[in-house]
Amino acid sequence: MASTSDIRNGLCIKFNHDIYKIIEFLHVKPGKGPAFVRTKLKSLTSGKVLDNTFSAGHKIDVIRVETHTFQYLYPEGDEFHFMNAETFEQISLNKNILDAPDLLKEGTNVMVQINTETDLPLSVDMPASVVLEVTYAEPGVKGNTATNATKNATVETGANINVPLFINEGDKIKIDTASGSYMERVKE
Repeated sequence: MASTSDIRNGLCIKFNHDIYKIIEFLHVKPGKGPAFVRTKLKSLTSGKVLDNTFSAGHKIDVIRVETHTFQYLYPEGDEFHFMNAETFEQISLNKNILDAPDLLKEGTNVMVQINTETDLPLSVDMPASVVLEVTYAEPGVKGNTATNATKNATVETGANINVPLFINEGDKIKIDTASGSYMERVKE
């Protein structure tokens, strides 16, 4: 058993007969009344996100997890196949366990959190950013814009990203996996 002072991003807890991962939290001490912790929890079984408030000192059930490096191999319907980088053992995970499945490229290394009690995968942590090649970009029309104009572009994994007008087909771009947004153009 742990208390609310042990809450941190990425912590896996048992709550309401389900396993949740803490996405973000905020410790609040109002001027009047007791302190509390506001959290955003993501269900690792269904993928649903919910907001919850814990009072300060509330006891929480922490789940022991191990983190292993896995390499993404290929998709098959709603299943995504990964290989353990150390043991070469293969697992398949459902699409809703992944945060940004449309940004996964074959060969990408991800961190998979595994429940030590049941040996079942709980969540997949993507790298902070990925570099992908633009396969289709609408032609950008200069002149009819004021500031920060963007256009749609499709990357090699099939994801649609809003990019600045100067991005063309064949360019490699860096994408933030948390928000799925364009970060910068990559020169090679």
